[in-house]
Amino acid sequence: MVVEHDVTRANDIANEYDCLVLNEDATREETLKEAGADRADALISTLELDATNLFVCLLATELGISTVVSVLHQPEHRELFRKMGVNAVKSPDQLAAESLYRTARQPAISDYMPVEADAEVFEIEVSGAAPIAGTTLEEARSGGLIPDDVLVVAVVPEDGSGPRIARPTTEIGAGDRLTVYSGRGTDPAVTDLFGFFDDYR
Repeated sequence: MVVEHDVTRANDIANEYDCLVLNEDATREETLKEAGADRADALISTLELDATNLFVCLLATELGISTVVSVLHQPEHRELFRKMGVNAVKSPDQLAAESLYRTARQPAISDYMPVEADAEVFEIEVSGAAPIAGTTLEEARSGGLIPDDVLVVAVVPEDGSGPRIARPTTEIGAGDRLTVYSGRGTDPAVTDLFGFFDDYR
């Protein structure tokens, strides 16, 4: 069930998606009840202001909805949402902007996922100039190439033979696509290991 106050948006959603749409104001308790709050497993609030999202989430909590998620527009409000028991996630616009910035800043990174603090999991293709190319992971680590807070998790070989778990004996070649965990994120000192020395510093 989607609750949308704007009639045009409500009609567009109803026409495009296979779901029920209620053209009402989600900040009213009666609206959430009409939308089936008593049967809901979760509520996701995606309004344009954090204050409004927080109010809708408060109503959802009061109505006994166990899982409450909200878009977060201002990072400084995250702690307030957390105290309310609301799982707050970045808005799609923020995520898209961050992805575009990352692509411009570090084009070698084809995909990434923040973990906590600076830690990230990312995907990168090994260039022919990579210090790690032509070595096994064990050799690269014992030779001091791979820092202690960096772990190669999986390898998709350049020959297209399919993904495999990275083991100490796995040899890394140019063109291989790696999934990497890094406690320091995609710091240039980390991406240099894979042969990308021109990323912005």
